[in-house]
Amino acid sequence: MAVPIPIDRADLEFDNGSFDSYGFAAEALSSRAALAAVIDHTLLKPEATRVEIVNLCDQAIEYRFACVMVNPMWAATAVARLSGSGIPVGVAIGSTLGASLVSTLRHEAAALARLGVREMDMVMPIGQLKSGNHHAVQHTIHAAAVVAHHHGAVLKVILETALLSMEEKLRGAEIAIQAGTDFIKTSSGFASTGATAADVALIRGVAGGRCGVKASDGIRTLADVKAMLEAGANRIGSSASVAIVRELERDRD
Repeated sequence: MAVPIPIDRADLEFDNGSFDSYGFAAEALSSRAALAAVIDHTLLKPEATRVEIVNLCDQAIEYRFACVMVNPMWAATAVARLSGSGIPVGVAIGSTLGASLVSTLRHEAAALARLGVREMDMVMPIGQLKSGNHHAVQHTIHAAAVVAHHHGAVLKVILETALLSMEEKLRGAEIAIQAGTDFIKTSSGFASTGATAADVALIRGVAGGRCGVKASDGIRTLADVKAMLEAGANRIGSSASVAIVRELERDRD
């Protein structure tokens, strides 16, 4: 029988002293450069071509986005294109269903790190979480975190909030933090719905200042970004990054 990892309910309260969401949002929205610096410029559609990946990288260099997020098969292409730019490459590791073997996650994380990937996003094992097997969830995340951190990479754990109950979101976020994640992320982009401000606020309430919070999926406008930042996100994942930054420029003009 799975033994739940205990959660101190006091730890689930929003800690305003640990992370100033409104202050962070105001700073991030203060200029094109500040906004781009919190956005992961993303292209994860399976039909993406090499030309599109190269264009994604060139846009990231022009706008100075936080990271370029691609699928594993394009990691080497993106690393080569961004060489010397200071912009890291991020990759989604494991199954988008959160159903990979631990050994698969370890191997893929190590292989991608050797290629030069410096940020890795993984879906937590959703089925294990919903089965109450919290130690398996923690073990899986920790295994990926150890490999990522050994190679100097950042790990982001995706809750896939659309598939979870309130209690599962709370517990999943706490387990991810205990397992060593650097960010908790709302969504992969492959579930029925994506990020909501309510879920971001909930996750930040658990995390406080202990880790980052990434809002992803369905974020297409400056208003979307503002809502997520003010709710507690300090990283945004979007395929509409250029349009969002240009919208800020138009508003400021």
